[in-house]
Amino acid sequence: MSVGAWLELIASGLITGGIYALVALGLNLQYGLMRILNIAHGEFLMVGAYLTWVTQTSLGLSPLVMIPLSFAILMVLGLVVHWLCFRRLAATSPNLDVFEARALMIAFGLMFLVQNFVSWVWGGELRGYDYLTEPVHIGGAQFAANKLVVFALALLFAGALMALLRLTLLGKGVRALMQSPTGAQLVGINTQWLHPLMFGIGLGLSGVAGCLLSMAYTISPSMGEPYTVTALIVITLGGFGSMEGALAGALLLGVIEALGMHFSSPSLKALLSYTVFIAVLLLRPRGLFTR
Repeated sequence: MSVGAWLELIASGLITGGIYALVALGLNLQYGLMRILNIAHGEFLMVGAYLTWVTQTSLGLSPLVMIPLSFAILMVLGLVVHWLCFRRLAATSPNLDVFEARALMIAFGLMFLVQNFVSWVWGGELRGYDYLTEPVHIGGAQFAANKLVVFALALLFAGALMALLRLTLLGKGVRALMQSPTGAQLVGINTQWLHPLMFGIGLGLSGVAGCLLSMAYTISPSMGEPYTVTALIVITLGGFGSMEGALAGALLLGVIEALGMHFSSPSLKALLSYTVFIAVLLLRPRGLFTR
């Protein structure tokens, strides 16, 4: 293989990993902070993708305009979902284990509810639109412009979330709650507004990921579930609760998938992902990047 071919192969894996990172960061935030394993997370990614497709094909709006709108709409939807479903559950569950089990069941219901609602409204056909499809030549390699934009924006949003958690007072409160919920509440951190806010931000990131995905790939009502599974693999690679680990794990998984599919078969993508997942669970159950 030429240098350009290797560059294209690695870059395609990193681009895919950038999307994985956005999805995984939102899910990791929800689980690490609130112990909500939201397996419906990918369905809200799918909602963001469909909202972008509708506005682009019906109103002619640029997908770039839809990025902040998707984030805002999905964040508000996250606040509503948390208030309707998880707030009362937290108040009525006798302990954390019971809450986690009940939250998982609710997330299952949300997954099927959202998926079937989108199928009912827009049908089950593949959808898509053309956006920045012209090729860009870099260092002897050729890339679609839309995929480069997707990668750059995915890293931008991932970096913004990690900066929020590392450099702001709000982020310090979130990290304190992740490390010791009881201790954080004893020093006055208010979970009554922090939990729904972070749940909303997590869904907002999934909306952004869906918006970015629609720029370069076709979309369908069933597209969300594989991304949820991939996000769980990424979180396992990086370590539950570790945002930097999730980003590194997402990029690593994207590259592993790209190399594995190139040297074997595209049909083995799921096999590669699950092999990595099982190996990490057996050998490094705390994740590859935890300290």
